[in-house]
Amino acid sequence: MYLVIGGNGFLGSGIVSQLLARGERVRVLCRSKIDMPVEWSQGDIRNRDVVFAATRGCDVVFHTAALAGISVHWAPFYETNVLGTRNVIDACLANGVRKLVYTSSPSVTFDGKPQENVDESAPFPTRWLAHYPHSKAIAEKMVLETTGLLRCALRPHLIWGPGDRHLIPRLLDRARQGKLMRVGDGTNLIDMTHIENAAAAHWQAADALTENGPVNGRAYFLSDGNPVNCWARIDDFLKENGLSPVRKSISFRTAWRIGAVMEGLYKVCRLSGEPRMTRFLAAQLALPHYFDISRARTDFGYAPLSYEPGTVFPTSATGNAVPGS
Repeated sequence: MYLVIGGNGFLGSGIVSQLLARGERVRVLCRSKIDMPVEWSQGDIRNRDVVFAATRGCDVVFHTAALAGISVHWAPFYETNVLGTRNVIDACLANGVRKLVYTSSPSVTFDGKPQENVDESAPFPTRWLAHYPHSKAIAEKMVLETTGLLRCALRPHLIWGPGDRHLIPRLLDRARQGKLMRVGDGTNLIDMTHIENAAAAHWQAADALTENGPVNGRAYFLSDGNPVNCWARIDDFLKENGLSPVRKSISFRTAWRIGAVMEGLYKVCRLSGEPRMTRFLAAQLALPHYFDISRARTDFGYAPLSYEPGTVFPTSATGNAVPGS
């Protein structure tokens, strides 16, 4: 039995679809019912009893659930991404789950500087620009340091494709409102990961998880394997959805300063929601961030297929998403 935690999310539902296509038995833990032929457990990973019940009888667990975003408030990220992952780990150990594949993020290595062809030897930063990557790094470390089950962490970068209700739709929403502005000089290269590639990597890693194999206890960057110009690709998405290319621009330095001010205001005034700009977001939009995926290719046969823009996305975004996730 496979359990997909967060199985009604973008990545989670992609994993579920591919597992079903392989003829596997699948259970899903999520907060709302999923329209697929699977067993459904309703609940939140912050609830230990729910997580313990959902993992019973499962052999492999994919943990894709997380709180993403650029809010300046630490508690929600800690409760979901750290304590929620602690619940998943404890439940796997208590219920004899053999394998745990944790969905991490490339942003766990991001310190506000350019990232060009970075591999898994990159350390966690000594300073954090946002709570999301900080909380994901803590959770990833917990998973990889756990003994008593086979485990690995995957770091897919900017997942996109049909079914995306977060990343690209949010960009499109801003463009429709006239609020989308290029940050930096527009030359930065970035990695993206198509949903089909990201989903396939999860079951491929699970299949390769063995006691003495190279996957156990390791982290892996994932992408489509072909860095693209960030703003040219955004313009591609805009064109495919009937919108004009980005025409307004702001320097990285100015965006960074605006982000710092807005973060301070949200903290001091205890404002809810997310600032329109933060230092983390400014850096992600202006700087290169692409990764060496050789380890995934070698250790579990990851072979990403090529996909081009061509998807018409929903007219409004839902939930939280953050560049770098």
